[in-house]
Amino acid sequence: MGLASARQTQLNPVIGTEIQGLDLNQLDEAMAGELRALLAERSVLVIRDQALDREAHKRVARIFGTGVLHQHALGSARGSDDPEVYPVRTNAASKITAGEGWHTDVSCDPAPIAASLLYMHEMPEHGGGDTLYSSMAECFTRLSPPLKELARNLKATHDGAFPYRTIYGIEPSAGTHYNKTVHPLVIRHPVSGKDILWINRGFTTRIEGVSHHENRGLMELFFQHIENTLTAQCRVRWEAGTLTIWDNVATQHHAVWDYYPESRYGERISVIGPEIHAA
Repeated sequence: MGLASARQTQLNPVIGTEIQGLDLNQLDEAMAGELRALLAERSVLVIRDQALDREAHKRVARIFGTGVLHQHALGSARGSDDPEVYPVRTNAASKITAGEGWHTDVSCDPAPIAASLLYMHEMPEHGGGDTLYSSMAECFTRLSPPLKELARNLKATHDGAFPYRTIYGIEPSAGTHYNKTVHPLVIRHPVSGKDILWINRGFTTRIEGVSHHENRGLMELFFQHIENTLTAQCRVRWEAGTLTIWDNVATQHHAVWDYYPESRYGERISVIGPEIHAA
């Protein structure tokens, strides 16, 4: 049974669809095609009431992007027992939580993650732990014409060492380094063809070819535009057994840590996409 028999509810007109009555253990090529098309249209899919083991979780992930699962540079440091599974675990002993602050997953890679799929296992007893998502196509659309033109002519450095070493305090494994890539500030989405604003507070460290003061001002201008364009955002309220799939090229997200000292635990599996190019 595919999406036609499931109940779909839009989270808002711009981004996000909640789906109930779909069993991803019954995934076949027809359902895979429907999910790919809906993700390209809505950017965030919240699929309730799933009972997935890791292999089923991986099977769903592989239908997106290149089908090659991402291996996160911090996986083992975060306690993963599977290089293709990134644990998202926060409890009373945590000093930070994964995803707190607006960001795009691993935008420092030459070929960034196409889609991330977070399957929630444990939620705080007294609520909280939502995730906000924002459409980068909508954020680009809402820039003024002069700023659109400026953004199209800019490139920026995305540096994995900024969050991983500077914020998390985790050094790369011996003989390795964190990725650092220069990307265009406006890219063309490889599936939808939409123009996407590609700069995020989590990984972007510098706009190329401008002075130090211009860099600080321009980056903050774009960051605040993304964070304050509320009409581009939706809010996902998690439950145990929820799988949320997001188009990592088309969106940014922010995990809200408002449940301390309670615990929240999920597993994220991501799939690599093609290299991105200027719009």
